[in-house]
Amino acid sequence: MKPLKFIMFFGLLTAASSSFATVFYSKSEAMELAFGKGTPVEQLALFPDEQQTATIQQLAKIKLDSGLFTFYVGKNQDKITGYAAIETNTVRTKPETLMIVLTPEGELQKVYTLAFHEPPEYMPPERWFEQLYKRPLADMDFNKGVDGIAGATLSTRANIDSIRKVMAIYQVLVKK
Repeated sequence: MKPLKFIMFFGLLTAASSSFATVFYSKSEAMELAFGKGTPVEQLALFPDEQQTATIQQLAKIKLDSGLFTFYVGKNQDKITGYAAIETNTVRTKPETLMIVLTPEGELQKVYTLAFHEPPEYMPPERWFEQLYKRPLADMDFNKGVDGIAGATLSTRANIDSIRKVMAIYQVLVKK
């Protein structure tokens, strides 16, 4: 009888821990959000060298965990309409996936939460991201006027880190 109770307890625990997992958009839906329906999207694979990696890390204030980055480039009649990057990071113990959309000039235009696996109360709302739009990379910091969210400190830090990383990669590897 005891093994049956353990199995039932483990099953309930597993179901409860995975019940927070929410995927909001697929990759194709995300590209539509970023660039509009029917807009051609190209992938841009970026491989920074050691010096570029050091510069990106300095600008982003984080350590890079990969040597490959993919930007999605929206185009309308061969004119770039914007850039998007999909970033997955661990918030507390579970992953979150954001799509960070930049203007052709590299300004933060929009952030979409594509998936969030932590409890929903830890997810920053859209209105929190609005304070970040058009903010320069140098001012993308809690010490420079970015408001945090009580109870979602780790989420907001992870989001800021991802945004800074994408903006820094743009500045170092994409901006011409």
